[in-house]
Amino acid sequence: MLREKICLECVAIIDYALAAMFWSTLFMASITVRNLETDLKERLRRRAADHGRSMEDEVREILRTTLADDQSALHPAEAIRRLFAPLGGVDLEIPKRQPMREPPDFSR
Repeated sequence: MLREKICLECVAIIDYALAAMFWSTLFMASITVRNLETDLKERLRRRAADHGRSMEDEVREILRTTLADDQSALHPAEAIRRLFAPLGGVDLEIPKRQPMREPPDFSR
């Protein structure tokens, strides 16, 4: 039961990671910030003007530089490896190849 649960969780994590990688290459994410204080918005506008950027570009740059050193954002493959590392590895036996079967005859 535990092995089946872990296997299903693994499949779900891998499916999510693959979907995230696929969709992130097609679409850029966007966010909306509501209830931003007037003073904060004005400081952002001035900062953007000082750097010769739009407010939107300035926010992107702030997020990039702030999150660049964030070690909590793991690559999905690394997160999966860390999740299953305590369980140890599995050595699977590779079955020997069998001769090819004759194709079915549907002429009858």
